[in-house]
Amino acid sequence: MLKIENLSVSYGARRVLQSVSLDLHAGEVLALIGPNGAGKSTLVRAASGVIPVQAGRVGVNGDDLLALSAMRRARYLAVVPQATSLPPAFTAWETVLLGRTPYLNFLGQVSTKDEEIARQALQKVDAFDLAERRVGELSGGEQQRVLLARALAQSTPILLLDEPTVHLDLQHQVALMEIVRSLAHNDNLAVLIALHDLNLAARYADRVALLVAGEIKAAGTPRQVLTPEIISKAYHLPVQVIPHPYADVPLVLPDSR
Repeated sequence: MLKIENLSVSYGARRVLQSVSLDLHAGEVLALIGPNGAGKSTLVRAASGVIPVQAGRVGVNGDDLLALSAMRRARYLAVVPQATSLPPAFTAWETVLLGRTPYLNFLGQVSTKDEEIARQALQKVDAFDLAERRVGELSGGEQQRVLLARALAQSTPILLLDEPTVHLDLQHQVALMEIVRSLAHNDNLAVLIALHDLNLAARYADRVALLVAGEIKAAGTPRQVLTPEIISKAYHLPVQVIPHPYADVPLVLPDSR
């Protein structure tokens, strides 16, 4: 579905991504993990065409995504940023309708179909009751669900999420990740999600890619990537990896011995 090939990005003289290659498939959640400053957010922005790249290609079903106009790219993939970017005076309904922008006519008119898609998007993330509330009045978890609904309203086969759980409490982290996994497994979307929390990645991702200093150091299933050797080296911290008490996934713990 999405093929990132040898992608390199620099900020001035500083190389942030170095020849990054990843494949993202329909029906799966691919978690992008790595320490602070590894380049996770940069990779999400570069793959979506928001920032320029120095080298490489982002392919979607054979098309070069980075060569397309912003409007055409918006029909291929939707980005869910962190909730701090939402306009506070907009209602949740108005915010979600912005996801229909790539499909509006030259007058910018919203059709009955656009409204129905927006309504379904809010219902899918359990946020329809928030429709008339202003975004600035919503909690972080509610705002993040509205952002996800806006992305779903774009009706794209690919979702890119940039650390959507970073400001959420445990309850809202789990609720959001359950929705994300359902979108991939039940609606056959291809989901790339940048995450700080290794155990959320282990619990909800089908595959994990470890980014360190702008390079992919490991990629595979959570069990293949989340090993004591790989994680300790990447994070410069001794860790233990034990079986999760009730799920068939690894559990990463700091080794305090």
